Parts: sequence; structure tokens; C-alpha cells
Amino acid sequence: MSSGRSLSRSLLKLPLSVLVKGTAIPSNPIEDHSIDINKPIVYALPYRSAVDLLSLQKQVKSLGLPDPLEPLEINGKSFNRYVFTSSRQTVIGNDSDVPAESIALFSELLALHKEDSELDVQVIPVTVLWGRKPGKEGKHATYLQSLNGPQKAKAVLLSGRDCLVRISPVVSLRYMASSHGTDASIAHKLARVARIHFSRQKLAASGPNLPSRQALFNRLMKSKAIEKAIEDEASSKDISLEKARKEAHDIMDEIAADFSYSLVRNGDRVLGWLWNRIYQGLNINNAATVRRLAQDGHEIVYVPCHRSHMDYLLLSYVLYHEGMVPPHIAAGINLNFFPAGPIFRRGGAFFIRRSFKGNKLYSTIFREYLAELFAKGYSVEYFSEGGRSRTGRLLQAKTGMLAMTVQAMLRGLNRPVTLVPVYIGYEHVMEVGTYAKELRGSRKEKENAGLVLRTIRKLRNFGQGYVNFGEPIPVNQYLNEHAPEWTKDIDPMGGSKPQWLTPVVNGLATKMMTHINDAAAANALTLCATALLASRQRALSRDSLVRQIDCYLSLLKNVPYSSTCTVPNEDAETLVKHAESLDKFVLETDTMGEIVSLDRNQSILMTYYRNNIIHLFAIPALIAQMLVRRQKLTMAQIKANVAQVYPFLKQELFLSIDETNLDQAVEAYVNELANQGLISIEQEMVEIKQNNTQVLVLLGRTISETLQRYSIALNLLVAMPELGKSDLEIKSQDIAQRLGRLHGINAPEFFDKGVFAALFTTLKEQHYLDIDGNCDLEKTRQFAELLYTMLYPEVRLTIRESVCQAAEHCELEQLTEE
Repeated sequence: MSSGRSLSRSLLKLPLSVLVKGTAIPSNPIEDHSIDINKPIVYALPYRSAVDLLSLQKQVKSLGLPDPLEPLEINGKSFNRYVFTSSRQTVIGNDSDVPAESIALFSELLALHKEDSELDVQVIPVTVLWGRKPGKEGKHATYLQSLNGPQKAKAVLLSGRDCLVRISPVVSLRYMASSHGTDASIAHKLARVARIHFSRQKLAASGPNLPSRQALFNRLMKSKAIEKAIEDEASSKDISLEKARKEAHDIMDEIAADFSYSLVRNGDRVLGWLWNRIYQGLNINNAATVRRLAQDGHEIVYVPCHRSHMDYLLLSYVLYHEGMVPPHIAAGINLNFFPAGPIFRRGGAFFIRRSFKGNKLYSTIFREYLAELFAKGYSVEYFSEGGRSRTGRLLQAKTGMLAMTVQAMLRGLNRPVTLVPVYIGYEHVMEVGTYAKELRGSRKEKENAGLVLRTIRKLRNFGQGYVNFGEPIPVNQYLNEHAPEWTKDIDPMGGSKPQWLTPVVNGLATKMMTHINDAAAANALTLCATALLASRQRALSRDSLVRQIDCYLSLLKNVPYSSTCTVPNEDAETLVKHAESLDKFVLETDTMGEIVSLDRNQSILMTYYRNNIIHLFAIPALIAQMLVRRQKLTMAQIKANVAQVYPFLKQELFLSIDETNLDQAVEAYVNELANQGLISIEQEMVEIKQNNTQVLVLLGRTISETLQRYSIALNLLVAMPELGKSDLEIKSQDIAQRLGRLHGINAPEFFDKGVFAALFTTLKEQHYLDIDGNCDLEKTRQFAELLYTMLYPEVRLTIRESVCQAAEHCELEQLTEE
């Protein structure tokens, strides 16, 4: 390095240390990108810039990566550890050619790979972004541009606190040399590919150019589909075209977002303060997968579960901090109140009415607006459950938005569309108390500014928050597999609805919800809630609670539910202490030690957190329950019983294990329970160990309420096989409510009508009912008897009595009518 260049960099370090606050994405590149720090590393930057190089140096040194300004020693030769793929723009011009020294460095390194078969230099592309403000249509490009000296100084002054250092996955020169050779042309190709990569990085971080709102409206008004809808509206309502156009414009104004980068940037500071105030930490998992999708130019549709109004704020905040563009969010029109509505709109929210069935003009405009977002490359977010879950379980998906997404693809969208399921979890949901009241019959309180202020006043430390990105679902690939002829239905007008659309969208929705549950985050509170609610008195000694959490952790770690599910790293003792610090439990001490319990009100609220993760334990809990009730069974019997119940659990809890792999999963869980010393296995006979039953009993009770619901419905069908769907749901719900009162079952979802509706669907799919609703009595009776064997005697007796009374009441009604 020349002494002049060294001096200039030294002089720059002081002002940069004051003006620049950089953020590295990802925050742990060594792990995320599988960087081997024992191999040689070279950094590739887009433009010659001492400021960028010094900003990079500060970040990578703190991350444990080598200093880019230190020379790289290979086989006794010294090389620069950095390379620029383009020359810097100057005040008098722009030289965009690849610098000669960069080509020379690439060429020398490739030549060394030819000589040394063990050598593998890792090239790490790095982009230093000064602010992430998107351009405006017709004015600024969104691709990466070089800055001359005065422009770079201005960027540092204005955006130094918003500096983003994006570290990309490594490029192996060993792979390049082996696959493409080592001549000079490969060096030029490397530089060209790097330049395309850097432009994509900028686009992924800033997003596409933004139109003015009026320009967007003008473009939509010229849509043939909207023009026709306006004509139909004028004709059906007998109004003028001008009045119909004004109505269309008003609908657009009601729907459309008005994205503002300055609001997002300032909102980031406010939200940062908020999360630090109410959460002890945010845990983000699998974000690298989403960054790769954005980098590769996918149209990303985020589909999170919906627990709280915090969800959309939290996800946008996380995406912004992970170096991606906050999405445009479909929000209910109920949130469009002052002052929240205008703020949300400028943060990317577009508003949707709860129902617009039969309103052709509204539905056409909304569909065209959504298609415009996709066409321009904006990421989109919508909550497919349609509303917040009041029980903590995933709700059945509302498929309207998903169908519109597929219809947008049928317009001939060029980019691949990918759904990104997102699991959002909390150790405290602010609205959970309100949910419990609503489930007991209270009216839902309308969102307003007063409600927001009351909520803010209650903010306190709510423990940990979790955002887990699930396995992405490439929609193009899904359509190729389930509707191979879909490309023949391309319709530029976007109004077509092919016959395959509804069943394919339903299947896609189920897959999407399953992937959300696959990405579940078990945490201290959900695990403790699961254990305490399994106890009859909602109380356990502290030692018993720790042992139970140990059992859960071992199951989750040794038989992983999925690759995207996360399990706490802490031990059971630490998790219990953390859960106690959240002030949810009653702690008492007697002469034998501590007792941890739940009061009646907290018992109801804790079901919400248990339900967040109940699907993770569905199969091992089912195995435990049948063993507790039967004492011993053969492995074949266990597999057969699980196979019979599993379709119902899979439908209700969105379980991901395929039926073809079910036996293998059952064996893995049985072996794990044996390893924990809870059961013994001898010559295919599985038997409960009498000296260690409490852990197994509590595990089994996790699923017992679900089995009770199934038993109610199946025994009603056996007693009254002529029952229709509506009557079955109503009578099942009535008996469940009675069972809950008699046996102290406080779980709100226990007698939820929606759960019984899903059960009815599975009964048809599994041929207990035919397409006309006629019952296969023998098959149903056999399943009902199996369910009875898994229930405790007192519960079984209550169900039998209630079913008999319901059947007698039904007979009396029929006689009265006759």
C-alpha cells in the first residue's frame, strides 16, 4: 500500500468513527454462510472507495473475520485482501470498467489454484449501502450506483447512521477453477457476475422504485378489468360513468398504501425503543433463507400466523433489521382509524374490507391493486387466518388472498412467486386477557385511539419474542405439480377462475399452515404452561416441573419435529426460573419444597401459550396416553392406534408428518421414551415403568382433551348415525361444554364450534361418512371404542351418560313432531 493511501485512510478513520454507525447483515456471517476462517479470504466490493473499505473493516473485525487491510499470504506471496469490481465515479466522469489490478488479482489467484490442488480462496462479496431509500419512478434507479467524492461525503453525513454492510455467501475459487478453468476470461467473468450481484443486493435492501399515489391510480384506472367493472357498476346502479369512476377512485384511495421510507426509518427507532422496553430479547431464525430469495429476485409473500396486533409491527421491524424491505401489508379496515391508519398506510399497509362478496367493483380494484404490487416487485404480507387467533392455535386458512395471489400469477407474472410462512411467538400476548373474555361471550371491542393508549399504559417486560421463518413454498413449483396445465390459463385481464383453482388453493393453504406450525418456537413459558395444565390441580412441585420440562426438551431435541422448529438452548432449571420471573405463577413453599401453581384465571390464559406448541407433542402424548391407560401394548398395536387417530390430529393441528413416515416417527418417539426411562421395550412389547409414571401421565394428558372431543363426536354418531353436520356440531359442542363444567376443563377451544367443524371434514375424508353424510356404523363404532380406551373412567362415564341423554332427547323430539 502506498504511504499516501495509508495516510488518507488514517485521516478518515476519526470522522468515520463519529459519523458512521454500521450494521452487518447477517449478524453472524461465519455460521450463516459457512465461512471457513482457516482458508484464505478475499473481500470483493462494488466500487473503489476508502470510506466503504474502512466501514467494512470495522464490521468484519468485530465479527471475527480477517481485516481487509491486512495482506493475504499464500505460498510465500503477498496479495491484497480486497478487490473492487468497478472503478469509482469521479466529479468529471465515470469509469465503470473493471480495474486492471482487480483482474490481475483474480487471475493470479486462479493460477495459484491450478498449481496447488489443496488451495481454496474464499471470495466474500460485500456491499456497503448508505441508506436504503428507494428511488421514485422516472427519477432514480434502484440499482447500485457509484458515488464520486462529494456525493460520498454527502451520503456519509446524511446516512452514516443508516449504513448497511451486506455480507454475501462465499464464492469458492477452487470451485470456479475446477468448473470453469483458470484463464484470464474467467477473471473478467467473475467481475461481471459480481457487479450483477451487487445491483441485486441494492434492490433487495431498498426495493423497487415507488410511484406517486396519483400515478398509481391513473395506471389502475386504465386497466381493462377496472374499466369494465366501472361500466358494469354504472349500468347496474343506473349512474353516470363519471360517478362510477369517482367511486372507483375512492375505493383505490381507501385501499392503497402510501409507503414512506422516512416513516419506516423513524419508526425503526420508535419500535427499537418499544421492543427494548417490553421484551427481554427477540429471537430470529432462518432469515438467511429469505435473504437468498430476495437476492434471487423472487416475489416474496409473507404469510405469518396472527397472535397479536404486534405481529405486523414486529415482522416489519425484523425484516428491516435483516436488511430487507418491509412488505406491503394487508390490514383490516378496522385499523384505519386516526391516527393509526395514516401511520400504518405510510408504513406499507393497504386496507381490506372484511367482506366484499358481491361487490364486483371493489373486488376487481383490489385484485388489480394486488397484481400491480406483484408486477412492480413489492413484497407483500397477509394473515391467512383472517384474524387473530383467540385460542393460541392456528385457525383454518381463509383462502381469498391466496387465490388472488395465484390469479395474479395467471396474468403472466415474470418472476417466481414464493410464500414464506412465518411463526411469530411471544411469552406474553398483550391481548390474551381480552381473548379469554371474548371466548366467554364478551363483544369484541372496536379498535380506536383510546384502546391503543390504554394498551400502551400497560406495557411492561413481556419476556422473549420469536420470529421463525419457515420453509418457503415456491408457488410456481406447486402449481406445476398440482395443476400442470396452469400456464395455459394465462389471462392478462386477471379475471379468470379455472376449475383447478379452488382445490389447488385449498391444498396450498393447508401446506402453508403446516409450514407455519413446523417453524414453531418452544420457549420457557409455553413449556411450563403445557406441564402445569396437564396436572389435575394445575400445580406441581418445582422438582416435578423441572423433570417434566426435561422430558419435553429431550423429545424436541432427540426427535426433532422439523428442521425449522426451534428449541431453547437452556436447561430445564434455567427455563423454569425464567418462566417464574414473568409473574404468571403462584409460588408457595412448604416443608418439602416449592410448589408452582396457576390460579383459575391464569389457568385459562395459560391454555393460549400451551396451544402455541401443542402440535409439537401430539404424537408422543398420544403414545403416552394409550400406554398410561392400557399399561402395555405391542409396538404393532401402538402403530395401528396412532395411525387411526393421526388423520384427525393432522387436520386439526396442521401436523407435517406424512402417513407413509408415521410408523418410523412412532418408533423414534417410543425409543426416546424408553431412553428417558419412562417405558421398557422387550421383544416388541412396550410397557410402562411403574416407578416413574408421573412424567408419562402428564405427557399423555397434553392430548387427552383433544381425544375427549373426538370421543364425543364419534359416540354421538354411533348413537345417532342419521345426524347431519350441523346437528353433530351443535350436540358435540353442548356435551363438551357440560364435560368441561363437570371436570374443570378451562380450555376455551375445548368446545369451540370451529374445531368440531374440522373434525366433521376429516370424518368424510376418512370415510366414516360418505359424500351424502351417511355413517359407516361398524367403522365408526370401532374407532369410538378405541377412543374410549384412552380416556379416564370418570370422563368416559360422563360422555356415555351425555350421549345417551342426547339420543333420548332426540327421540322425544321426533315423537313430538309425529
